[in-house]
Amino acid sequence: MTDPSTVDLAISGMTCASCAARIEKKLNRLDGVSASVNYATESAHVMVDGPTTTDDLVATVEALGYRAAPPQPVTDPAARPGSAADPELSDLRQRLLVSTALTVPVVAMAMVPALQFTDWQWLSLTLAAPVAVWGAWPFHRAAWMNLRHAATTMDTLVSLGVLAAFGWSLYALFLGGAGEPGMTMTFTFTATQTDVPQIYLEVCSGVTVFLLAGRYFELRAKRRSGDALRALLSLGAKDVAVQRADGEHRIPIAELTVGDRFVVRPGEKVATDGVVVDGASAVDTSLMTGEPVPVEVQADDTVVGGTVNVGGRLVVRATRVGTHTQLAQLTRLVTQAQSGKAPVQRLADRISAVFVPIVIVVALGTLLVWLALGNGAQAAFTAAVAVLIIACPCALGLATPTALLVGTGRGAQLGIVIRGPEVLESTRRVDTVVLDKTGTVTSGRMSLVGTFTASGTDARQVLRLGGAVEHASEHPVAAAIAAAATAVGERPTVVGFRSVQGLGTHAEVDGRTVVVGRLAWLVQEWGFDVDERVSSAVEAGVRQGSTVVAIGWDGRVRGGFLVADTVKPSSPPAVSALHAMGLTLVLLTGDHASTARRVADQVGIDEVIAEVLPAAKVAAIRDRQEQGHVVAMVGDGVNDAAALAQADLGIAMGAGSDVAIEASDLTVMRGDLRLVPQAIELSRRVLRTIKQNLFWAFAYNVAAIPLAALGLLNPMIAGLAMAMSSVFVVSNSLRLRRFTPGTMAA
Repeated sequence: MTDPSTVDLAISGMTCASCAARIEKKLNRLDGVSASVNYATESAHVMVDGPTTTDDLVATVEALGYRAAPPQPVTDPAARPGSAADPELSDLRQRLLVSTALTVPVVAMAMVPALQFTDWQWLSLTLAAPVAVWGAWPFHRAAWMNLRHAATTMDTLVSLGVLAAFGWSLYALFLGGAGEPGMTMTFTFTATQTDVPQIYLEVCSGVTVFLLAGRYFELRAKRRSGDALRALLSLGAKDVAVQRADGEHRIPIAELTVGDRFVVRPGEKVATDGVVVDGASAVDTSLMTGEPVPVEVQADDTVVGGTVNVGGRLVVRATRVGTHTQLAQLTRLVTQAQSGKAPVQRLADRISAVFVPIVIVVALGTLLVWLALGNGAQAAFTAAVAVLIIACPCALGLATPTALLVGTGRGAQLGIVIRGPEVLESTRRVDTVVLDKTGTVTSGRMSLVGTFTASGTDARQVLRLGGAVEHASEHPVAAAIAAAATAVGERPTVVGFRSVQGLGTHAEVDGRTVVVGRLAWLVQEWGFDVDERVSSAVEAGVRQGSTVVAIGWDGRVRGGFLVADTVKPSSPPAVSALHAMGLTLVLLTGDHASTARRVADQVGIDEVIAEVLPAAKVAAIRDRQEQGHVVAMVGDGVNDAAALAQADLGIAMGAGSDVAIEASDLTVMRGDLRLVPQAIELSRRVLRTIKQNLFWAFAYNVAAIPLAALGLLNPMIAGLAMAMSSVFVVSNSLRLRRFTPGTMAA
């Protein structure tokens, strides 16, 4: 018995969430297959425990009329999904632009009698025919594909409505007398008050343009979901300097093998996971931990691929390469979290499963009943067409994209980016907000938060001498001390500066040797005495989670510095606002528990989960979800990307990494935590607007379809009513432009 294998597929051709459901249902019928199809990311995540092969999976999807293939790396950024070179998006944009240009004069001539010159109807036919056939082809193709599998979606009704209006117009023009010179559009309230057939070319072309616009904006937003993975993959080194018997050679990273020794110079990325065999340095590990303090490494210490060497030269022996590295594993975490996020079933698609067949049956029944009652074929067909046109889901198609476009435009003014409509449902249901610490709640930069002294030592002198020595160091902790010292006075001259990796620095200042570094180093290596006052201050600093740096001269430890990542001024009011919204807050960090607790106490967060790596962050989010909570994650680092993707709602701080932003559902474009409650409030308002739009769009159909079936609505009136329903939806959405955050001021 073989172990289950995982297969990922990229799927194209899906037009709605019901397409994803159909593919998922078909795949799960295969032997030993458990599949999850995500409409938002156009992908399938498949677990195979049996004889089924990847070719079988692809064949099953393609048999349904869609395209499937294992995802391929994009080597040309210009051709990535969602870019201008994306063929599917380009095709849709071209259809929209051409159809719009052709439709404007058609609608103008139909609605403005003064423009109805002799034989104007034939010009309308010439302009509308390409729109009804070529412009609406994506809807016709989807409707035909659905018909082959005995299914209906909103595409089915769009296609029927467009073809019915266009077909009736052709009948009226060629056989019904509407093509005679001098014909003008007549206005009647019922299907029986005129003997002159009407043409509905403006209806079939207008519906097409409205729906193409909605489809285009939806596809453009949806295609960006894959950028997180591409951003993650781009973080790794592209080449590496390898030591060989005949010297040092630079080779592509793909040629690196386990056991190779490679060189990492200051400022370079560590090429892959390994063990240091020579050298000592400080390594920026924020890629994996999110924490700002570089880790001191020396011989026999492990390093992670993708982290950055900020100190001396290192020689590293590769222990893991390719797909086995921690960066590759982090990439897989994002992939799995995104694949496992169930696609949101939009209200319009759910109701359409019943709504569309009912409308078709009502239209057919209307035709038959009118004929059975002895009415003429023209009146019967007019009433049936009125049913299809009045029910044509233009307002339904506009309900989501217009509210989303207006809401996201207002959000952009406030510094808030909403990914797409699938995000909004999560904002309403969220009950728990998990906050990353570094860069989210705190500034992400080391600052001097305190100074302590030995008995009889002046605090100003400690800061003056310590800042002078540390000014020559590039270490972030040293830079924090130097910056604080520079702010309070003139810096004395330093002679003979020396740095010892991982321990500290020393130099001659004002004729004395001043040593700055770890307390143990000052005591053991330099033999400095320590009084009780210094010892107590060091212990207190460690307990509160600060980095403690000691300073000494003339045989004694004279004092020290407390350096820490400071809380952003915006964080406490933001936490209060989130509490006011009834949300439970959790601080999640890879930093020490004492540091995390100190930050949590400062901002008012009760629960803390500390000392966790990216995989554990994902597990913490998943545990909450399994307990029935709907979780939002707020983060800014690469290490947060997987957790952001796993959460029901991922919120990225725009001042953070591109990977975190691409993996999130919401992005706040400034490093201001107060924008998070505002983002949630705006998202909920947009969702409420969408639901209002959908309610009134369906209510309009419920009221209007019976009138059309009874012959009380001429298709022209039906088209006007359909247009008015769209105007209502758009007007309701435009109210979002006046949205003002009520939670707090930014």
